[in-house]
Parts: sequence; C-alpha cells; structure tokens
Amino acid sequence: MTVTSADIDQLVAGQTVANQFLATVQRHGDRTALRWRNDDDSWGSCTWSEYATQVGQVAAGLAAMGVGKGDRVVLMMRNIWQFHVADVAAYFLGATPVSIYNSSAPDQVEYLVNHCEASYGIVEDAGFLAKFQAVRDQLTTLKGLAIVKDPDGSVGSEIVHWDTLYSHGSIDLEAAADAAQPDDLATLIYTSGTTGPPKAVMISHHNIAWQVESLRQCITQHPEFQGELAGKKLVSYLPMAHIAERMVSHYQGVFLGYEVTTCPEPTLIAEYLREVHPNVVFGVPRVWEKIYGGVSAALAADPDRKAQFDDGVAAATAIESKIDWGTATEEEQGTWAFLQDVFATVRGLIGLDECELAITGAAPIPAELLAWFRAIGVPLAEVYGMSENTGAMTFTPIHVKPGTVGPALPGAEVVIADDGEVLCRGGLVFGGYLNDPEKTADALDDEGWLHSGDIGVIDEDGYLKIVDRKKELIITAGGKNISPANLEAALKMIPLVGQACAIGDQRPFVSALVVLDPDVAPSWATAQGLDTTDLSELATHPEVVAAIEAGLEEVMAEFNNAERVKKVKILADEWLPDSELLTPTSKLKRRGIHATYSAEIEGLYT
Repeated sequence: MTVTSADIDQLVAGQTVANQFLATVQRHGDRTALRWRNDDDSWGSCTWSEYATQVGQVAAGLAAMGVGKGDRVVLMMRNIWQFHVADVAAYFLGATPVSIYNSSAPDQVEYLVNHCEASYGIVEDAGFLAKFQAVRDQLTTLKGLAIVKDPDGSVGSEIVHWDTLYSHGSIDLEAAADAAQPDDLATLIYTSGTTGPPKAVMISHHNIAWQVESLRQCITQHPEFQGELAGKKLVSYLPMAHIAERMVSHYQGVFLGYEVTTCPEPTLIAEYLREVHPNVVFGVPRVWEKIYGGVSAALAADPDRKAQFDDGVAAATAIESKIDWGTATEEEQGTWAFLQDVFATVRGLIGLDECELAITGAAPIPAELLAWFRAIGVPLAEVYGMSENTGAMTFTPIHVKPGTVGPALPGAEVVIADDGEVLCRGGLVFGGYLNDPEKTADALDDEGWLHSGDIGVIDEDGYLKIVDRKKELIITAGGKNISPANLEAALKMIPLVGQACAIGDQRPFVSALVVLDPDVAPSWATAQGLDTTDLSELATHPEVVAAIEAGLEEVMAEFNNAERVKKVKILADEWLPDSELLTPTSKLKRRGIHATYSAEIEGLYT
C-alpha cells in the first residue's frame, strides 16, 4: 500500500521531541539509553529513566539561568552524553537548541550566535569557551554561558558550571512537555557554506517527527528491523551541527529508543566500532573508504590471501543482488552462505559483525565500494537528502541498486524538474532560512517543492540517481558539461588513491588532483619492495606514478573521451574534514582546493 504525505501527517499529529522523549522513557525506562567512555577508560551508561532524571534537573538549572520559551541556546560540544541531556532539556523549556561546529573560529562564533540571536550558550570546555570570550563584547544577544567541564576550576564565576545546573531541583517533565508545540522551531542547522555564507535551515518539531516516522517505515522493510527497534546499538561520532548525526543518533534515538554510544572524536570511530559492535552504522563515504583501505592494507601483506579474498568478493558480488531481491537459486544461496562464513572474521575485526543496517550519505560514494561492502555481508545502502528536508528524502535498506540512492521515502514526493533538478515535497521539507526570505524563495516554490540544487534521473523502479550538483558541473573550454562527482568516484577506485578532485572548468581537458591513501600506499610500497613508505616520497616515485596512471586508464574506460581525466597530480597529504579543503562531513570545498593547489593545477596544463 502506498503511503501518502497525509498518512504520515496523521501518524505524527501532535508529536514533538519533548513528548516523544517521554513516550520512549515510559516504554523503555530500564533499557540503556546512552553510553560513554570515562576519562579513566571505564564505561559509563544511563537508562532512559536516568536520562529523564538528568533532563529534568538540567532543565531546572537552565530555567534558573533564564532560559525560557522562544530562547535559542547555542551548543558547542563534541559527541558527549551531556549534549543529549542539554539538547532535550531545552525543549522542555520551549527553547531551541542550536549546535555549531566545534571548529568554528571566534569570528564564526560571532556570526552564528548573532545571526540566530542566541540568548544562552553551553560549551564543553575552556577551549570552546575561549572562542566565545574572544568576541564576548560583540555577542549582543547572549545573556549567559554554561560550561560542561572545568576540571581545574579556572573558569570565572560569571560562567555557570554544569554541576551547578543540578542544584535547582527538577522540573515536572510531564507538565512541561507542552512547552514545545509541533510547529515550533526545534533547531537551526547551519549549512556548511560551500557556496557562500552559512544559511540557517529552520527545522520544526513536525519536520523531525515526520522524518523519523517516514524513516521508521522505510527501515522496518528490512527483515532485521521488523521487530523492536528500541535497544539497537549505534555510535554517535559526527558533528551534531550536521543534520545527519542529529537525525540518526539524537532524534531517532529519542523517538525510537536506540542505545547510543557517544564517541567524542570522529577519528576514533574505527576503535569504537570494534568496541561497540553496533547494529546501525551511519558513515560519510570517507569513513567507508577508510575501513576498506584498512582491510586492503592488512591483506596486502599476504598476496596469496589477498587474491583468495578478492576472488571471494568477486563471487559474492555476482550474486549479492539476487540474494537481496530474492531471486537467487538454491545453489547461489549456498555459495552466499559459505562466503559469508569466510567473511565473518573480517566483519568481526572491523566491528561490523552485528551490523544490521549500514548507511552512507552526505556525499557520493563509488558504486563499486558500496557493492564491496554488501558482498562481504555489511548491508550498506546509500541515502540522499539535505538539511532542508530534515535529512533524508530517498533511501531503501532492501532491494538496493549500487549507483542509486533509492526511491523516495514513504510519504515523500520526489520528482525531476524539466531542467533535471531534483525536487522534493512533504512534511519533511523545512520552513525556510532564518532571516533570509530571498534565499528561501530560491529554495521553496509556491507549490511547496524544495529545489535541491542537484541534477538527477529516476529509473523505471523509482530509484533516484544523482548526476551532480547543479552549480558544480564542469564546463570545459569546448563547452562540454561534465560531472566531477562521477569522475571522482571512479578515481577513488584506483587502489592507491584515497581522495580526488576533478579539475576542468574552462580548461581544454579534464585533469584531477589525487591524494595517496595513507593506509594503503605504505603497505603497497612494502609489498612492491620499494625502498620507502614515506608518502611524500611515494607521491613522486616512478612505480607509484606508473601504477596510478595504469589505474587511471582502467577506471576512465567507462567515460567518453571528452569526459575522461587525462592527467593527474599525485599529492601526499590527506585532506582532513572540517578544514579549508573539506566540510565536516568530507565534502569537497572546491574553491579551497583550487586556491590551495593553484600552482599544481596550473602545472597540469603547462
């Protein structure tokens, strides 16, 4: 039966983050809600009932500070358990919590706090506090600040300490739940600013409830999720200023009862996966690329074993789609079961042996990489969406087609405009950009369609394939329109390449910057008997250059001559998230890359 937007509207009528938090507490009070690693490396945790007690007490403390209905509370902290408590507590006061990226410099803090007219802020530690204090005189709407961690007591008395918030008793959560209403502003998500100054995406409680219910209906198509969702384990590690992490671990956690383990540093995700063995894993493509690179590097030490493994992956890839779509023969099912027993050791070593739902999104992933994970028994599927539609607009956990991002979520409408742009409509679509009616009018038309800015096609089964960003298409000097994302995805399938950026706008041909994979390249060099594993030296080593050029010829074979990358410049230094080169979720900041490597780019054309 087709689910309509009106059906989802009816199912979530009256829901807010606050009242659904209470509903989850009532249903699952004794289940573990949050887990974290303490400073002494021991593990701490709290149940949903304990979580609620914390929320009531912190809400009372925030109220004592002056937080009330309509206030905006800026949060600057890593993925720590206190974030979840503070964020939910704000809703019971009718306030709007707004996360900002931890990498924000003082001038960015000034812009964000003033733009959203924040009345209060909560920071994790003295380092984050210093960014506020550096521009405190310019934060004209800010009335007070609280700090979570101050181990040496160096923070002045004008800053409220987290422990002090607990000294005001507790509010009555049942009585306070109505402080938040479905149409109230639940949060602001600031865009990454890759195409200009950050815009503040206004997300309501109704948007969140609608998205969670649509995702719930989508996820429960998967056999593993047709029973109880509560208690499913996941790791929270991406910035909470990004809609993906807020939706996957925070809001879905509140509504569905997930068990969330907080990981304060994204670089620790591989370690946390091995510790937690999560059931649900969300990762931007770079996370999956790093896991793949780690496995490849480990296997490279034993060429025979690697060859056997690769043969097994090839065999599994050939039948995985039939297994997923239910068309495999009995013999193929037996082969699949045998191969999955073989791959079980690898899944266990990387912490994905209990993974029932694996999701990639926020940037394109090579179809071959997605297929590789599915072949080894990690059920990876690609999601597509943006902050402006509260996270996801297309996704399916079953009947996956690598290279597509799935069909529209239940209740959502997704169509292709005459110029190829992807449009979306439904209760998941945001209310506009804060204080920016002109940009809002550009994004939302009179009929409620969200204009994504992405170019796509929809196949006969309703599956969406993203061709490229409307504003990122390369137009060569010969007038050819080319998708850099497709080229970059292909380049990253060269084993030695970890990252890539296609170049070619107003150029005679397409070239690319490629970055050596820091996990794979040294192991490859050792296996080849090279006299160095230093990345800087490998970037110019004749054998590395020859291997990448051979790989370039192979991966470009699927493109026509005008589209192909003709030359590459090999770089040694990995591009890091939340920098001048990448957004926090590892999307390319093309202007930053072009500026940083202008000399190298010019060298490709001289």
